[in-house]
Amino acid sequence: MGYPTANIELQGKGADGIYAARVDVDGISHAAAAFADPKRGVLEAHLLDFFGDLYDQEISIELVKKMRDTEDFKTDEALKAAIGEDVNSVRQYFNDRE
Repeated sequence: MGYPTANIELQGKGADGIYAARVDVDGISHAAAAFADPKRGVLEAHLLDFFGDLYDQEISIELVKKMRDTEDFKTDEALKAAIGEDVNSVRQYFNDRE
């Protein structure tokens, strides 16, 4: 879809949907758009403006603010457009706090 993610196991059952998040990598906090998917038990985070390699890195993801509920999309194009909107919303959320 053009938005690489760092994926970890979703802890607990309460989180579901799209979130503004913070991802800690080597002691550095990065803003991220995250998708909590309890059906698959995974938490996926797209780090904003991050261009490094996260393979074999230990990370933690903190969900900061829920942006919207999970939706089903009929096409990959609709999903990709929604992801783009989510990333922009999350970016704006963090920019408003700086």
